[in-house]
Amino acid sequence: MNDVVAYIQADRDRFLADLKEWLAIPSISGDPAHADDVRTSAGWLAEYLRGQGFPTVEVWETPGLPAVFAEWPAEDPGAPSVVVYGHHDVQPVEPLEEWETEPFKPLEKGDRLIGRGASDDKGQVFFHTLGIRAGLAASGRQAPPVTIKLLVEGEEESGSAHFAELLRTHRDRLACDAVVISDTTMWSAEVPSMCTGMRGLAEAEVTLRGPESDLHSGSFGGAVPNPLHAMASLLAALHDDDGRVTLPGFYDDVVPLTDEERELFARLPFDEAEWLRTAGNSRAAHGEKGYTTLERVWARPTAEINGMWGGHTGPGGKTIVPREAHAKISFRLAAGQDPRTVQEQFREWVAERTPAGVEAEVRTPHGGVRPCFSPIDSPGVKAARRAMERAFGTDVLFTREGGSGPEADLADILDAPLVFVAVGLDGDRIHAPNEKVEIPLLLKGAEAAAYLWEELATALR
Repeated sequence: MNDVVAYIQADRDRFLADLKEWLAIPSISGDPAHADDVRTSAGWLAEYLRGQGFPTVEVWETPGLPAVFAEWPAEDPGAPSVVVYGHHDVQPVEPLEEWETEPFKPLEKGDRLIGRGASDDKGQVFFHTLGIRAGLAASGRQAPPVTIKLLVEGEEESGSAHFAELLRTHRDRLACDAVVISDTTMWSAEVPSMCTGMRGLAEAEVTLRGPESDLHSGSFGGAVPNPLHAMASLLAALHDDDGRVTLPGFYDDVVPLTDEERELFARLPFDEAEWLRTAGNSRAAHGEKGYTTLERVWARPTAEINGMWGGHTGPGGKTIVPREAHAKISFRLAAGQDPRTVQEQFREWVAERTPAGVEAEVRTPHGGVRPCFSPIDSPGVKAARRAMERAFGTDVLFTREGGSGPEADLADILDAPLVFVAVGLDGDRIHAPNEKVEIPLLLKGAEAAAYLWEELATALR
């Protein structure tokens, strides 16, 4: 066959049968009881990729769970190299009683494939294998127009604890001109889009201590500092009247949205009232002044109070001045920010605002997650957009994502730009019962991938 679409349609049933076999492996990385299943998943994928024609396939061990590496060199030794990143581990499946099917017995239901990992991320890793085959069949080549290096992680759903070190260890093998990420979503099936960034994450826990023990509020109230009062004042000062975070220097490194990005975001058919219903029936949109809801969620940093406690919280009254108060804070970080810098900014901000007679302790988890970002005018993004538009036959818009992942490590350690090509949907119920993927979109993903290598071969030279 010499036509990409015809090849994909002819191979549809075999492609889905193979994917179901992989989905049946319960590769839950966050549950130690499934560690052997994650290893089985890696071994299955490695054997499958060998059968697809990859000349080099290896299982890369880590101190935790394994990743899979595969390489298919281009016919032209001077052609660009591209790393394709995804992950083969999946989320836990509880609560089981909410699944309509067994999570590891994947089921086709109309145009949907239901099962854990169908969208996040086995299905989206898998469409690349079909895209490579279709591209080769259509071109008559024996090798792709770019060197393709697949890197399929085994610990993404449990924090990618060993991923950065894996990248450093194999940096020479992974040298590339771009990294393609297929672990995100599109706006909708009718409005295809490309992600251009993901926010990062920094966390902190604050403890304020006053007297050595709880005190009688009649005898001491109003005469000594109350740690809960101090905590309430501290947290209230975290934002100004315009919804901006008040940490000095907090916005200094933020990469601003361009006018073109804002215009493209505005073209998305966003229904704020419907969005508020999905946000737990929230009654109003809220946030930093001067930005739309989508801009706030995708491209602006935040500070959120995740929890606050102290003193008496049981039934009945207890008239005390509590000895201590606690709060948990998280910051979603925009492109350009570094979690360690933000954690230090917060530590200094708390120290400056802690009243006399109160001792403050700020604990910060190590590291955090860095944000990642791909300029929409970069050669790789432009090439991927052309490939997506060829597949979908319509304009492809841009989004970002509010969540966080290991993409910044890929960009920084491999010193390569990111390109997001994915066909998942927000409605795919990833991480939830009844995860699914739309089969027609998986096939469109394979088609876009087939075109992508041609586009990148020219764009990255």
